[in-house]
Amino acid sequence: MDITELRNDINAIDEEICKLFVKRMNTAVGIAEYKKAHNLPVLDASRERAVLQKVSNLTGEQFEAYARTLYQTLMDVSKAYQNEVIGDETPLSQRIAKLASGTPKVFPKRASVSCQGCEGAYSQAAAEKLFRAPEIVYHGDWDGVFRAVANGMTEYGILPVENSTAGSVNRIYDLLAKHNVSIVRSVRVKVDHNLLALPGTKIEDIREIYSHEQAIQQCSELLASLENAHATPCTNTAVAAKMVAEGGDPTKAALSSRLCARLYGLEPLIEGAQNSDANYTRFICIAKEPEIYAGADRTSLMLELPHQPGSLFRILSLLNAVGANLTKLESRPIPGRDFEVMFYFDIEESVHSPEFSRMLCQLEQSCDKFRYLGTYSEVI
Repeated sequence: MDITELRNDINAIDEEICKLFVKRMNTAVGIAEYKKAHNLPVLDASRERAVLQKVSNLTGEQFEAYARTLYQTLMDVSKAYQNEVIGDETPLSQRIAKLASGTPKVFPKRASVSCQGCEGAYSQAAAEKLFRAPEIVYHGDWDGVFRAVANGMTEYGILPVENSTAGSVNRIYDLLAKHNVSIVRSVRVKVDHNLLALPGTKIEDIREIYSHEQAIQQCSELLASLENAHATPCTNTAVAAKMVAEGGDPTKAALSSRLCARLYGLEPLIEGAQNSDANYTRFICIAKEPEIYAGADRTSLMLELPHQPGSLFRILSLLNAVGANLTKLESRPIPGRDFEVMFYFDIEESVHSPEFSRMLCQLEQSCDKFRYLGTYSEVI
């Protein structure tokens, strides 16, 4: 047979498959109505295992793995459709709907805000982009920002989560898992690093350069070109500038902002020191309790999945089935458990869309542990 004849056969088979798929989905409606009438959950794990075992027996060793993947996806699509038919709501989806209708329409313009570092930090720039008149309290580390918000010391906290050049700030994801706070907003800030030193310093005099480890990564090309200087990480880019200014040592420099040059009386030896001009850091704004403002279309979750093959694939397949757009996926180790991880998801979907509730319902049913971090919008 030539390829045209083979493709004609495939087309005929696909027509039969599509007819059977529609028949199966229509039958799933009857199952959904029965489950609703008898107060049964959509997920029946024992039934799914039985179906997959039957599929293995019917397809044989050669196609077993492919057939199980196909049928797992088919059952995930079926569950999504059954949830749509039932219109089922979970306590979480009900709570989110209440928050979406009960939160004020406009994000506050004035608030007390915790930031890590000191005056001139990029988190300060993020706070000033979100709030018209933030009352900023600085902390020595990110954990202090989380504690201040969790304890009610400040209303909000600003934290960096990822950079377009250096990637994710892993420590923040670990602290999100540790502290009971919610994400209520995010914001992107353009980051321009400058090599700052005491007035009169020459670049060949520099022997040590301070900055945050993310900024050091973002300026790796410049640092590699300075053969006589080495980089030393510190807690914050603004702290680095302050250290150089107060230390009075002309062999020290800092990678920091132009604002810090003005604040601490330093001189920019090199401007635009980052590897890429398109260098942005994304910050999240956290609060003690969830707040869902108008236009919220991004949801952050932490999921603990069964430690078995295909667990993550099932979640990705489920998101695809409900039409949700995954914009961020990060894995972090679970403390005290060897080689097991918690997955962090950012999912783009309007809080008001019917797909949103179905997505949450499906995810809750598919995970060993489910943590809702918030639904919010991002300021660009």
